[in-house]
Amino acid sequence: MARLLTDGEQMMRAGEALPFEMGGWIDTAPFENLLGMVIDEAAGGKAVLRMPFTVKLAQGGGLMHGGAITALADTAVAMAIKSVLPEGTHFATTELTTHFMAPVLEGVVVARATVSRPQGRTFHGEAILADEKGEKIARFSSVFRVARGQGFNE
Repeated sequence: MARLLTDGEQMMRAGEALPFEMGGWIDTAPFENLLGMVIDEAAGGKAVLRMPFTVKLAQGGGLMHGGAITALADTAVAMAIKSVLPEGTHFATTELTTHFMAPVLEGVVVARATVSRPQGRTFHGEAILADEKGEKIARFSSVFRVARGQGFNE
């Protein structure tokens, strides 16, 4: 779990030391901690994360906000990618699509993610999200790119 070294409301500044520490390479950052995400496993290009539906994640109609669901899926794929990359490798989401299938009214959402072998610097990821009863609530796909100069060919 990330540990803040300063007030979490302070503005981030490029070029300065990060104002937080993470417990390890495969860990959630302050944003994921804010949403309550937990990494259950991340190894071999697969990851399982969960996130409770708390009041702060509700949209105006009382359902879990789609942005929170998408953030969980995106983070799950990122953790799957981290599980196959050397520590400290920089990468980012370049495309994402979420197909919502059912609303979340309560409980815990679980994301199960997998990634393909890289094609050059590109990883393709998928995640299936389900409620705690096992009902599929969303299907997510994404493209991630590893930053240049880290040993991956174009």
